[in-house]
Amino acid sequence: MTNETMTIRDMCVEFGVTPRTLRFYEQKELLFPIRNGQRRMFTKRDRARLKLILRGKRFGFSLEEIRQLLDLYHMGDSQQTQLAKTFELAKKHLADMIAQRDELNVAIEEMKTQMEWGEKRLNELASGKTAAA
Repeated sequence: MTNETMTIRDMCVEFGVTPRTLRFYEQKELLFPIRNGQRRMFTKRDRARLKLILRGKRFGFSLEEIRQLLDLYHMGDSQQTQLAKTFELAKKHLADMIAQRDELNVAIEEMKTQMEWGEKRLNELASGKTAAA
């Protein structure tokens, strides 16, 4: 392996993904490894793109959104268009994530309340009390 290219195995180890994942991203035109027979050699560009793909997935971006953002890199405007679009999408995803978190917090508090009631009721039943619920 040189500093310039990595094998599919090297990519899997470095990024914690499976070969199937890398082939899938290649099929979706997110990665463009150099083909040498059956071997795929990934360039620095592919590694940078994979980092962005994985980060985007962690933030809830769809693969189509990620592909569109990556395609904006070569607009010739010092990535201004790419950064502006990324910022716009990130604001939307952040708002969605905050809303999901808030919904989870409400559900968690409700579950805690129900569990406290259940624990109290179990203790009453275990001690022979028959207090009405």
